[in-house]
Amino acid sequence: MSSPTPGTPSLLRAINDRAALQALLERGPLTRPEIGTLTGLSKPTASQLLSRLQNAGLVVPDGIREGLPGRTAEVYRINPAAAYVGALDVTPDRIEARVADITGTVVGEHTLHTPRRPGDDLVDRLRAALEGAKSPGSLRHVVIGVQAAVDPTTGTIGYATAKDTPGWQTPGVVSALRDGLGIPVAVENNVNLVAQAEQAHGVAKGHGDFVLLWADEGIGSAIVLGGRMHRGATGGAGEVGYMPTPGAPTAREAGRYANHGYQALTGGPAVHRLLRSYGVRGSDFRQSIANAVRSAEGTGQRADDARAGLRDIAARLAVGLAAITSVIDPGLIVLTGGLVLTGGELLRELVEHELHALTIPRPALRLSTVEGNPVLAGALDLALDTARDEVFSSTVPTP
Repeated sequence: MSSPTPGTPSLLRAINDRAALQALLERGPLTRPEIGTLTGLSKPTASQLLSRLQNAGLVVPDGIREGLPGRTAEVYRINPAAAYVGALDVTPDRIEARVADITGTVVGEHTLHTPRRPGDDLVDRLRAALEGAKSPGSLRHVVIGVQAAVDPTTGTIGYATAKDTPGWQTPGVVSALRDGLGIPVAVENNVNLVAQAEQAHGVAKGHGDFVLLWADEGIGSAIVLGGRMHRGATGGAGEVGYMPTPGAPTAREAGRYANHGYQALTGGPAVHRLLRSYGVRGSDFRQSIANAVRSAEGTGQRADDARAGLRDIAARLAVGLAAITSVIDPGLIVLTGGLVLTGGELLRELVEHELHALTIPRPALRLSTVEGNPVLAGALDLALDTARDEVFSSTVPTP
């Protein structure tokens, strides 16, 4: 039996530094005595720690706090300029960019409308979006959300066509982006990033096992098990839009990446057509669902038809969720995307009722509470996690 390895002074300093920086991140500006109390460090050790963090450019003074009569204490905060990170949400028609400092404060945003033309270069478009966000300093890390899955073994893009992800079909595209942009880059499935945001800021906070269903123009999901994103052998875990579903054509009839399976029954265009068959009108699926919800609150034949249409949508969504539930047995299913969020609590209750009628487990169904663009929020979280791990580990020289 081997004895435990004792902590070296440099390792202990690194642990203390990280604990102090985490306290400053979570609680905001603190005095030296407050940092000492939160980290359990003595006054001399806390003073040495703050001096070390200041010398490393990670902490800066933030004024004086008045205390008891005749006593003042200097306040310290994380230096926001210690690092900057970027996040990109890429779709065929636009690229949204967001830049934040190391504290997570957003310091720049930009939307680049990019209907792609022949000869357009992907790296140039991504660089233009980032430059439009006007970062105050060089970016340490960038996370890019795409409507596809990244194979972790090859770094190539799958589960999408060239039409869906123009410019992304080149082998080794992730490495090419790193080289072209000159910045460390990670590429992630957009729905996985939505789940990341939900786990950090939304109704999935504190849940180690949950499934997120994104229902919009397209259908996708993300699976979190034991607090970690499950991506699968080829990165395609959660690509449920292609899942064979009763009543829908399969890949054999429609083609590998054509409109088939769960997507063909529950995607935005299918829902739009379905509600029209119930007499509910709207210029697109979102407006149709909104009109159905309003009509369902009334009385008479029109209200009855609207409620029947919403129940039909719920039943279709529940069939796919039942298959997922039977395999994963999640404690929570988060519903998000324009389709279900437009349907609100009424549609959520209908889906939950239909699902619980089909499965033995009865997971809770909740609507997403993440505001704004959840893809950007999740991408920024991942970029910050990576940058903080690197920067906060840099206070103690490597022996």
